[in-house]
Amino acid sequence: MNFSEKISYKNIACLFSCAIFFILTSCEEDLTKRNGNQSKNFPSQIINNANIIQRDSGFIMMKAKAPIIEKYELIDSPYTVARKGIDIEFFDKKKPKVPGTIKAKYAKFYDYKKFYEAKGDVRIKTNEGQRFAMQSIYWDQRKNRIYTKDTVYVTMEDGSTLVGANGMTAKDDFSEYTFYNNSGDFSSKRISENKK
Repeated sequence: MNFSEKISYKNIACLFSCAIFFILTSCEEDLTKRNGNQSKNFPSQIINNANIIQRDSGFIMMKAKAPIIEKYELIDSPYTVARKGIDIEFFDKKKPKVPGTIKAKYAKFYDYKKFYEAKGDVRIKTNEGQRFAMQSIYWDQRKNRIYTKDTVYVTMEDGSTLVGANGMTAKDDFSEYTFYNNSGDFSSKRISENKK
């Protein structure tokens, strides 16, 4: 092998190395451009067997349990979702030892809007003993309003019942509520108390 053949092999190896470098660099640039356009709608946090306690000035306001909670924080409208159900206890300072409860098969909370939704066999029990059953419910925390268009079944502490066939709206503490297209079975004692 003469000197000129050695040089040509070295030149070919050098050219081949440069070509590979430029191909890899251009592929890397394409990947970063492509990744910048990909959706960011994936969970940034996943909590398994969640047990969350929310406090206000030391007072427990809420306890929540869920098999899994996912937080989506990298998008324009961040939200938190409990796809496998949630069990919440909420506490009132007037009756701190008697919590109300909410249970649902699915729940979602929109962080900026302060808006909650619960779906799938929603069951609510107030700290006054009233029981509500429906398929979905929505809570606008900013307006302190809860509403649904589903049929709502209510059982009072004394056993009387009420059905709101076209849903209801209520204050979020259930001190006032309105049922649409309602019917029910109230005890005569409760009706006479309301007439006084």
